[in-house]
Amino acid sequence: MTSIQNGYQNGDLQDLYRLRPNDFQGALQTKTSVDRAALKVALERYHTDLGTLEEREGKKLHPRAITLQQQLERLGQANSRVVVAGQQAGLLGGPAFSVHKAVDAILLARALSTEELPVLPIFWVASQDHDALEVSSTTLLDMDEQMYHLTLPLPKGVPIGEIALEPGWVQTVLDVLEPFSAPEAHKRSVLEQIRKAADGARTYADWFSRLIHGLLAESGLIVLDPMHPALAELFKPALKRELENPLEGPRSIENVALNLLERGYAPGLRRPEGSTNLFLTGDDGQRRLLRFEKGTFYADKAYSSAELEGILEAQPRRITPAAGLRPVLQDTVLPTVAVVLGPGELAYATQLRDVYTLHGLEQPLLWPRLKVTWLEPPVARILKKYGLSAAAFQADSKGSLERVLLERSGTAANLESHLERFGTDFAVMLEEVGKLDPTLERPLEKAQRQAENTVKKLGQKLGRALYTRENELEKQFERLERHLLPLGQMQERELNFFSLMMKHGPTVLERLLAQTAGANVELELN
Repeated sequence: MTSIQNGYQNGDLQDLYRLRPNDFQGALQTKTSVDRAALKVALERYHTDLGTLEEREGKKLHPRAITLQQQLERLGQANSRVVVAGQQAGLLGGPAFSVHKAVDAILLARALSTEELPVLPIFWVASQDHDALEVSSTTLLDMDEQMYHLTLPLPKGVPIGEIALEPGWVQTVLDVLEPFSAPEAHKRSVLEQIRKAADGARTYADWFSRLIHGLLAESGLIVLDPMHPALAELFKPALKRELENPLEGPRSIENVALNLLERGYAPGLRRPEGSTNLFLTGDDGQRRLLRFEKGTFYADKAYSSAELEGILEAQPRRITPAAGLRPVLQDTVLPTVAVVLGPGELAYATQLRDVYTLHGLEQPLLWPRLKVTWLEPPVARILKKYGLSAAAFQADSKGSLERVLLERSGTAANLESHLERFGTDFAVMLEEVGKLDPTLERPLEKAQRQAENTVKKLGQKLGRALYTRENELEKQFERLERHLLPLGQMQERELNFFSLMMKHGPTVLERLLAQTAGANVELELN
């Protein structure tokens, strides 16, 4: 099926969105009535508890550094706006694209912000999520190309923001990374960041938040955890509206899903009859999707509307949004001008315009995130040697190898020559046959296509045969796979950002912050 991101960017799905791609004027002119003063106070309480509001005594700041307090003051201004990015609270920050996404929010906010209309970057920590498998592991690759795959035993089914940080987990991570091959100064700096971030963290999500804050707060990023009590209070009105009408939003999501299927797109969200856009954390600590049938809600047991409203009033952290409501809930409390999205998140957002309307909101601008592939020196050398781009290799590593083998053997040029002769010879034959018997032209054209396909398949088989004889080339391509397709995944979706910082130091972050918002780049490291 066609990619929804392509459909968004080329305009094929424009009827499903309020704003066209890059319509910054329309986004900035959208009215918002959020309570910025209440938001500022809640964020101050959150960062006070997180230990990140006040800069540490004697800490040396970069000359261009922005303090969190300065950013919160700007956020409290009557006309402030925000660019939002977010991600689950993954181990050590999760895959590199978590940091790429956060930096993209900074870059886009910088591009849009003016003295009269300040635009600030917000990073939403998806601490309400309960998928332990997605956040308990991470992968790093050292300078000896040894792969480190770390996994912690997080409890299943529990919101990540409710998981207490075990000191033993932190020590395990530090011990495993101790032999990581990298320049000692860079490695020590990163391990100290990891330890310090854990020192002030009560929960697993706090550890993640403090790491992201430590990396990017001086560049203006404001971290937000919706599970903090002061922030959870702000979402109560929107959650109450959803409890009062629990099926209309899911129905609108499902209607768009059917529309997308008819148009050849795979929807990101499906909502079976009776599903709501809400989760409830039960008395056992497990988070479950709420269903609604004949006036009664069901999760671990049956609940009346009055019972759930009582839980919301007394314990708002227990009622949390599903993917079909989370962006809407976010934008009920944030003056959002744009939201930074990966391909999967953009697919979700494509189905939510009517859900925004149900809550009296206008959907913000959807911004496909910055994509970065990092090229370390050996990788850059191999790619240049064989005339490859990282993107081409990632798209078809096997095909790239076969093409290189054929080119090196001279077979590719010979095959092209044969194909050209085939074309010339068949053109002459077609002309002569056409004069004698026009009915034979179509069978001859079919024979030409079959012959060309046969030659191409022979070329592929020859490439595979050459591959088995080229041990050096095989090793180089395996090296490319370790860096560019680790464990079969795209680099930024598998390798941890700190993996790069341990090997190359702060220059990695500096290079990232020098990019253009929304770019798709290959960055070579020295």
